[in-house]
Amino acid sequence: MEEGKGEVKHILLVKFKDGVTEQQIEELTKQFATLVHLVPSMKAFKWGKDVSIENMHQGFTRVFESTFESTEGIAEYIDHPDHVAFANRLRPQMENYLVVDYKPTTVQL
Repeated sequence: MEEGKGEVKHILLVKFKDGVTEQQIEELTKQFATLVHLVPSMKAFKWGKDVSIENMHQGFTRVFESTFESTEGIAEYIDHPDHVAFANRLRPQMENYLVVDYKPTTVQL
């Protein structure tokens, strides 16, 4: 497989600022989800809230997972005007964030 080709997961972990309400987070999540209909290279979107009993999340309580057709697709997404507009609404609400892009790989046993 070529390095840039094949499914890629784009993971965003978010620590929201104190004072950002659950209602605001829900609205931002809905806005994030609409990007899958606006950015052609974005194939799927999922999100979740930390439910770990270990309490090791360090304040990163939300996970957003986007699926792309390739690393080139992520590059298109990053520069896409709808993503840029959304990111400009999201960033001021975040205290911190972490992004990881990876290619899912099955372990052969």
